Amino acid sequence: MLQEVKGTQFLTALREGGSLPGIVEADNDGTYVVKFRGAGQGSAALVAEIVVGELGRHLGIRVPELVLLHVDAELARREPDQEVQQLLQASTGPNLAMDFLPGSVGYDGIAWRAPAEEAARIYWLDALTANVDRTWSNPNLLIWHRQLWAIDHGAALIFQHSWPAVDGWATRDYGLGSHVLSERVSTLKPSTLESLDAELAALVTPQALERILALVPDDFLESMHSTNGADPQTLRARYCEYLLARLAGGRDWWPESAA
Repeated sequence: MLQEVKGTQFLTALREGGSLPGIVEADNDGTYVVKFRGAGQGSAALVAEIVVGELGRHLGIRVPELVLLHVDAELARREPDQEVQQLLQASTGPNLAMDFLPGSVGYDGIAWRAPAEEAARIYWLDALTANVDRTWSNPNLLIWHRQLWAIDHGAALIFQHSWPAVDGWATRDYGLGSHVLSERVSTLKPSTLESLDAELAALVTPQALERILALVPDDFLESMHSTNGADPQTLRARYCEYLLARLAGGRDWWPESAA
């Protein structure tokens, strides 16, 4: 299970994106970047954050620790900003938070360049999960202690918004040509790409996906608007089905030299 903490003080809103995440202190003395269930993207974005973030961790990618942060009415009452107060009021209960990395900077590919194989590992994850939100306009990568960290996976798993036919989604190309790390991936030899593809594919097993989906709270799944009344266990099985189908669908989404 993900660690559960209680929010004790809202510090500041992060207004770069549309979902208005915020930095919040918790009762374990930790500081977290919180994605709120009451934001416009709803709990589907939180499900994607958990599934893709923890899958990335399983594949050897650095992802800040994820926890469930509980918001109560008192935290909302103490917030003077009306927009933030309304968001907190709409988000009482568990929300998703990631460990705040103090002093981290956004990846720009100039001051520090990602190692090619590490870049390819992140690209593979994004291609598998249809994460179209890692471009130069929004890299969603941080440099912290001269290491690369992947954040913000709420736009991935596009299938969960409409649940299209599994076979169609499994082979769909989401056009990652503008991916922030595509240039680094292109420097690798075909044999290296093939070896990495085989290594990562072998790690995405039904057992691994079931373990990761078990981390998603029932409440997040039940709050999604596209579930058509399916129970949480049925939905967890559907996520596994979609991801395994994409893995087995020929992997046309991986660079052609490694397909």
